[in-house]
Amino acid sequence: MISIRLTLLIFCVFIVLLPISQVLGQQISKEEMLFLTQEWEGERFEDGRPKVSDNLLQRMKLVTHEEAWAVMRNAGYKYQYAEGWQMINPDSVLVGRALTATFMPGRPDIHDAIDRRGKAEGKRGQNTWPVDLLVQGDVYVADQFGLHVDGPTIGDNVGNAIFAKSGNGIVYDGAVRDIDGLKAMGGFTSFFTSYHPSHHNQQGNLNTMLIGINRPTKIRQVTVMAGDVVLGRDGGVSFIPPHLAERVVVTSEIVRLRDMFGHQRIREGVYTAGQIDTRWAEEIERDFSRWLNDRIDELPVPREQIQEILKNRTW
Repeated sequence: MISIRLTLLIFCVFIVLLPISQVLGQQISKEEMLFLTQEWEGERFEDGRPKVSDNLLQRMKLVTHEEAWAVMRNAGYKYQYAEGWQMINPDSVLVGRALTATFMPGRPDIHDAIDRRGKAEGKRGQNTWPVDLLVQGDVYVADQFGLHVDGPTIGDNVGNAIFAKSGNGIVYDGAVRDIDGLKAMGGFTSFFTSYHPSHHNQQGNLNTMLIGINRPTKIRQVTVMAGDVVLGRDGGVSFIPPHLAERVVVTSEIVRLRDMFGHQRIREGVYTAGQIDTRWAEEIERDFSRWLNDRIDELPVPREQIQEILKNRTW
């Protein structure tokens, strides 16, 4: 029989070799991540989180909420837009892959059990655990249940860590602190619920605890999943399921090109607004194809994408 000492050794080696997603109980397991994101067939991070390509993320920066909303609604995703935010860098666009965190009101027995497990893994401060997992291109998306007074889990120190790891900002349903320090980070385009100078879990007031990392979370009326593409602009945030990201981008690019063509032809007096505002006649569609081909290297859409559009056109 295997000795008790050998059994313990094997167990300890097994624990050491486990991926962090299985060791840290707050983080979703890879198996559950794969189960909940079955529609995604592309590349993934090691923990299973969908990894929409950097190319698509870059192209997503020109997408409007109207365009994203229409594609998602037609696919049956009716509740993917959240509004009513305060902002840092309101004239900038926030795009990235969601890394989610869920906080709940503090309860000593649960908080302390979670905390002990984290400390055994060398972790401190539950509000930093999700931040440790960020990579470039991520957006930190946190449900802090709108907590205001004594609520902030993000100040300029945590904010700088988020920005250093992700190159991005936050979507945060809660209060931030150190607002001047956060604004000093030029690229920290962020959406948050409120500002307050206090901080969470002050002495004698255990009011928050971290319940989930990369599990489905709620932001306003939206269910957000890790790997969703975050599109923050014009005061609102859209959360685009990864398997719809390319469809959103391509649809947006086609709409953008058709609008450019239509507006130009109206100004030139070639067509009336009525002709452009309704279903285009075959003559207009053929003109649009010629217009695309003649300007293929001048338009604000990648050449390869325009070639793909032309290949699939019948006019």
